[in-house]
This record gives sequence, C-alpha cells and structure tokens, in this order.
Amino acid sequence: MTISKETMRINEEIRAREVRLTSATNEQLGIVQLRDALQMAIEQNLDLVEVAPTAKPPVCRIMDFGKFKFEQQKREKEVKKKQKMVNVKEVKLRPNIEDHDFEVKFKNAQRFLDDGDKVKVTIMFRGRELSHPELGRKVLDKMALQIKDIANIERGAKLEGKNMIMILAPKPQN
Repeated sequence: MTISKETMRINEEIRAREVRLTSATNEQLGIVQLRDALQMAIEQNLDLVEVAPTAKPPVCRIMDFGKFKFEQQKREKEVKKKQKMVNVKEVKLRPNIEDHDFEVKFKNAQRFLDDGDKVKVTIMFRGRELSHPELGRKVLDKMALQIKDIANIERGAKLEGKNMIMILAPKPQN
C-alpha cells in the first residue's frame, strides 16, 4: 500500500459523510458514518487515515499514523540504501600512445572498474590522425583485450567527431 503524503487525510481532514472502515488489525468493519469511525479511532487512541480517497465511499483505516509514517520512511530509506550510484569515469588516450603510457591508463581504467564505476575510453584524434581511425581502433581493441576479465564492453568502439569512444562496465560480482 503506497500512499503519498500529499493526498493522505487524517481524522478531521476527511470530508466524506460515509467511509468504508478497516480496523487496526485489517478487519473489514463495513460502511459507517464518518463521526462513528472517528469515535472508534479516538476510543482506541489511534488515528483515522484515508487510504483510498478515490473509492466510493472512501476507504479509511484505524491506525497509529505516526508509527505508519515512521515505517514508511524506514522502507524508503532501505530502498535508497540498496540503490548504487554508477559513475562514468573517463580515460583519454592518443592513437599513437607509447606502451608505458598505455599501461598507466590501463591501470587507471582497471582501478575505476574495481570501484564499480563505468569507464569511457576515449581516443582523441588531432589533425591528420583522423584519416587513420584504424590506429585508434587498434588501441581500443588492445584495451578491451587486456581488461576483458573484469569488464564487459557496454558500447564498442565508435567514431564520434574527432574522438573514438568505447564504454566499459564492470562485470557483476558473484
């Protein structure tokens, strides 16, 4: 039961004359007058909460509203905790990169993937280098081959303007 805080009415805020009432133990009490429902809630030291305002007649439930809100916030917090932010880190290379420089960039990409981030590998072309895109593709293929144990290729090498881009995603942990 997901109820937004804006549409929720409690106790005297409820405007209907008659309501379909549910007890605190989820027992159906049938259709009763609003004043009788409010009286029952007050006798039990609980609140009358409108849980389905669009129903005919509206559905109301006798419950501890403060406890209900607390439980709902706790559930939302749990859901938020389970979500993981995935950042995209970028490693920039040149088509004729030296071996040592490539190894440094490779280690950076490896570290980003180990941290759970995606990696965007970019080959930057300048001037006449653009007439030889196969050099850039060769560098990206080398990177993909070396990193295949810890990463999946999410998007293969593709030339976009003066850059060739490949996106790597970390392999799921077992």
